[in-house]
Amino acid sequence: MGDAVKPDASPTARALLALELVQGSPGITADRLGGKLGVSERAARRYIAILREAGIPIESARGPYGGYRVGRGLRLPPLMFSATEALGLVMAVLDGHHDASDPTGPVGSALGKIVRALPAPVAAQAEAVRRSTAPAPDRAAARPDPGTTTALVQACSNHRRVLIDYRTEAGSEWLIEVDPWAVVVRHGRWYLLCRSHAADARRAYRIDRVRRVEELEGTFSPPADLEPVAALEEHLAVGWEYEVEAVIDAPVETVARCLPRALGRLEPLGAGTARLAGSTSNPVWYAQQLAVIPAPYRIVRCPELQEATRVLGRRLMAAGGAAAEARASPAGQAGRADGAAAGRCHRPAGRQ
Repeated sequence: MGDAVKPDASPTARALLALELVQGSPGITADRLGGKLGVSERAARRYIAILREAGIPIESARGPYGGYRVGRGLRLPPLMFSATEALGLVMAVLDGHHDASDPTGPVGSALGKIVRALPAPVAAQAEAVRRSTAPAPDRAAARPDPGTTTALVQACSNHRRVLIDYRTEAGSEWLIEVDPWAVVVRHGRWYLLCRSHAADARRAYRIDRVRRVEELEGTFSPPADLEPVAALEEHLAVGWEYEVEAVIDAPVETVARCLPRALGRLEPLGAGTARLAGSTSNPVWYAQQLAVIPAPYRIVRCPELQEATRVLGRRLMAAGGAAAEARASPAGQAGRADGAAAGRCHRPAGRQ
């Protein structure tokens, strides 16, 4: 147990801390338990008696290898998680990437407590799986520090302004004063949705790039109509290098079902027609996202995206065997010449 016992802790608090110590160190002696609790050996034995009176099966054994341990009972004993352990478990469930086999990490520590509280046959199977599982590393996973995430979640909950030390992907470091509105998980990445005081605007920062969090004195009130997920996805769709506009021959409701909101803002142009306005730093990726639309569409702004779409179209035709047939026909040869001319016309300066 990493936290020091407060001198003024109540008998109940010390008894629960004694239970956590016994669970975490099976075979702990009364002398060692008293030392951890900051009390005498006699007082430690008294806390063990309190736990037994509460129906918790604390077993003891005499001799040089004896000590206290939690027995297997019909009722689960209380499980006490630190804030970091509790959030670590939530993070593991949400992103599915944490290595639960490491007992020194917050997730492994919390899972160890759960396993120790299970009936012996079930616990043996669970522990065998836990020890033998070898999760494949996810190179794209961005795992924020649970302590940093805990601090930001608490600041959001308490509406307390914070100063964050942020490191960008390029390696630049900033100190930013923000009002933290919400922590949002999107596709395995953890974001802090907030208001930046320096920019006086909404911002979203990757929590795995936050190096330090300092809670400040000031408080704030988040927007009354805030929808964190929708606000984050809308924010991620703007401010990139290439501005995009597309007209789609389908109702907004139909398009919204097949396109992620992070692509941009959808609005109706008329009966059965929608307009998509957004931005991207990766036209190839954007073209791939648009290709799933089950309706005709036209890219009316962004030459880079138009070129990426033509390249994608040729790849799809080749995969289907249509490219060879098209090349063999006179119309296909003319179309190829027109396409090459169009590609040169729309090719942005500086691209190879």
